[in-house]
Amino acid sequence: MTASSADALLAGNRTTLADYQARHFLWSVQGKVGTIELNRPERKNPLTFESYAELRDLFRQLAYATDVKTVVIHGAGNNFCSGGDVHEIIAPLIGLPMPELLLFTRMTGDLVKAMRHCPQPIVAAVDGVCAGAGAILAMASDLRLGTARSKLAFLFSRVGLAGCDMGACAILPRIIGQGRASELLFTGRSASGEEAYTWGFYNRLCEPETVLADARKLATEIAAGPTFAHGITKKMLHQEWSLSVDDAIEAEAQAQAVCMATQDFERAYRAFAAKSSPVFEGN
Repeated sequence: MTASSADALLAGNRTTLADYQARHFLWSVQGKVGTIELNRPERKNPLTFESYAELRDLFRQLAYATDVKTVVIHGAGNNFCSGGDVHEIIAPLIGLPMPELLLFTRMTGDLVKAMRHCPQPIVAAVDGVCAGAGAILAMASDLRLGTARSKLAFLFSRVGLAGCDMGACAILPRIIGQGRASELLFTGRSASGEEAYTWGFYNRLCEPETVLADARKLATEIAAGPTFAHGITKKMLHQEWSLSVDDAIEAEAQAQAVCMATQDFERAYRAFAAKSSPVFEGN
């Protein structure tokens, strides 16, 4: 492959998402921050087959986005997300043959995979109900800001399902510990905002009227940093749980060497030498 053909291939993959028109939720880009708003407040923002699939596809596209460096996800009104829509998802699943059920569960799992593999850090702004698949969306985010009145619940056992949904048994224990995750997944009970914060699910608690602004502020601060390196950090946080300590140290050595070859690393040094603040550009 020639240099020109490689450049053309890369250009074909790179994209901007400021003008993306979402159909099943709201999407906007301000500065370097993209915002997803689950927008069915009259039903506490439940997910549908279509919104699952569109969220999955958007997070996949974010891997190639040049204009979005961080993502905020929140719900309209006073709730984050009540999970899968009872009438539009759960009812149609009753009676489906196993191959079609597996298609659905793999599709929902692919949404979490897309969230974990997109390089942009994701900040969830959680208020009110955060249940079922909504709790999974918050769990799959990189950072979570909650409110005292938020209610976190992994409801799968309440509807006759296992708690091992969309990666919950792998990811939730990493955040809050095995015993606490087991309690929430076996009982399906809700955890208050204070409890979820104490357990480490939320990075901080905010006032309901400021939680979205606080999430955007945090996302903006992260977006002003070395975003290529942030993507490496996210990747390593995700994959090192399956590595031995020795393998993790070697993987980090390789990852850090890659970051040292970036212009952002040089910019930081030159700014330090000039006693000024670096302006990172993500390359």
